[in-house]
Amino acid sequence: MATNITARIRIKNKDFEILVDCDKAISFRKQGIGSVENIIAIPTVFLDLKKGNKAGVKDMEEAFGTSDISKVASHIIKNGELELPIEYRKKMRDEKRRQIIDWLARNCCDPKTGLPHPAIRIENALEQAKVRIDENKSAEDQITGIIHAMQPIIPIRIEVKKFTIKIPAEYTGRVYSIIQGTKKESEKWLEDGSLQIVLELPAGIQLEFFDKLNSVTHGSAVTEEIKK
Repeated sequence: MATNITARIRIKNKDFEILVDCDKAISFRKQGIGSVENIIAIPTVFLDLKKGNKAGVKDMEEAFGTSDISKVASHIIKNGELELPIEYRKKMRDEKRRQIIDWLARNCCDPKTGLPHPAIRIENALEQAKVRIDENKSAEDQITGIIHAMQPIIPIRIEVKKFTIKIPAEYTGRVYSIIQGTKKESEKWLEDGSLQIVLELPAGIQLEFFDKLNSVTHGSAVTEEIKK
């Protein structure tokens, strides 16, 4: 069953509000999925939805440069505030929390040991530090503040290392599947058919990456860390 919510935006001291389908509005806002006509429950823009006060043509043209309902609604959904139900906010916050824990586990380490922190340790540190997760911001936009809040609880910092890897010719095709998703700085084909690449690897995936690399190349890949 569809849940309708209010989407609003304040422009020139006026609130413009529309009634939209919650799931469809979020999909449209995040991924551009769907058409505005199928998202709005009522094809009307209001100055106060609860009181039924409609926005006039002049109001919309002054605020949005158009009185076209679809264009106005599209702007409100993309740039305004979605009045999400409490349970939906909790679901989004939990998903964002899991993304942040995964990011920290992959990209950070204990500066004392150089080893990544297990996810459960990070999760416990977030609890102890009483870190507030903002479901409306990306995980990356919150990382700096979160790490700062966690540092009194556990030693943690972002750790990325750079490596030069030389892959024998007979294994280059199979290695490409492993390096997908990593940050590849450069690649160079050598005269003997081998491939030399320079990669940046976050702390939390280095052991897993090199285990896979050695398995595929039977330990024949030559790896060297590039010291800063």
